[in-house]
Amino acid sequence: MNVDLFDFDLPAERIALHPAAPRDAARMLVLDGDATADRIVGDLPANLRTGDCLVFNDTRVIPAQLEGRRGDARIGATLHKREGVRRWRAFVRNGRRLREGDAIDFGEDVFAVATERGEDGSWVLDFAGAEPVELLLERAGRMPLPPYIAAKRGIEARDAEDYQTMFADEPGAVAAPTAALHFTPGLMTALSAAGIAHETLTLHVGAGTFLPVKAEDTDDHRMHAEWGRIDAAVADRLNAVRARGGRVIAVGTTSLRLIESATGDDDVIRPFEGDTAIFITPGYRFRGIDGLMTNFHLPRSTLFMLVSALMGRERMQAAYAHAIAAGYRFYSYGDASLLLPGKAA
Repeated sequence: MNVDLFDFDLPAERIALHPAAPRDAARMLVLDGDATADRIVGDLPANLRTGDCLVFNDTRVIPAQLEGRRGDARIGATLHKREGVRRWRAFVRNGRRLREGDAIDFGEDVFAVATERGEDGSWVLDFAGAEPVELLLERAGRMPLPPYIAAKRGIEARDAEDYQTMFADEPGAVAAPTAALHFTPGLMTALSAAGIAHETLTLHVGAGTFLPVKAEDTDDHRMHAEWGRIDAAVADRLNAVRARGGRVIAVGTTSLRLIESATGDDDVIRPFEGDTAIFITPGYRFRGIDGLMTNFHLPRSTLFMLVSALMGRERMQAAYAHAIAAGYRFYSYGDASLLLPGKAA
């Protein structure tokens, strides 16, 4: 499909630079079948059904942005995928100044060697020493705020908390599963009281989620792989939810993509552990999920293509036009949408 079909005009002032406070006070646009309603995230229990199940990503964001030097050259690195115990693939600023074997000094006694350049311009970095890489990053790294936020303001101390979900448990992500940023303990209590269950899986979100689609046709776009895991017990419980007539609602596109990667053509969710580079565009048949809660996404992005596949492109173009006109806040720290396609899914 032509990528221009997924374009829209977004005023710069619609980009949220901080999250709502409290988190569940964020606005929520509900698309339930053909109906559209303006709500807040705290209204979520009333917009779901007893027996439904929300699925959260329990990945934890690591301070994956590094600033260093190779000789007299300044080098910026954003780690995006672990490839070994001490090896990470990274997007590198000023990467053309690097050669294989170059050592980069990131300060705080943190060093890495550039060992391999990828076709996409990324580099494999091997970290020196015996300390776990996570400890090195805690010392020398910064929270990897999305570029559309970082370009407008500096990283603040509060981002260390604001950019983690309440479910964050498994370190490894370099971007937050932002739909879950809206949840609070109080909201989880209200959901439980309404008979709405929840499960967790793990997908370590990579920085590739921020990359624009540069191809003119979706067939020519290559997704970056991300590592994920769904335990057997979780898969069994999700299948049981659907067998009882409940709906599996992914919280975030990361949860959705992992569930769909783990689901066969028979619509059965299976245990999964490994990489996924699934790319969902209109025409895709959803097999493992029945709905999605997600934030508002970039024009021409793979994520806007995904929600268009779920709800229909014209429906989502109209919904985003409504959201822009009504003052909804966009992107990682922005407001939410609840997408329930009904039988059309």
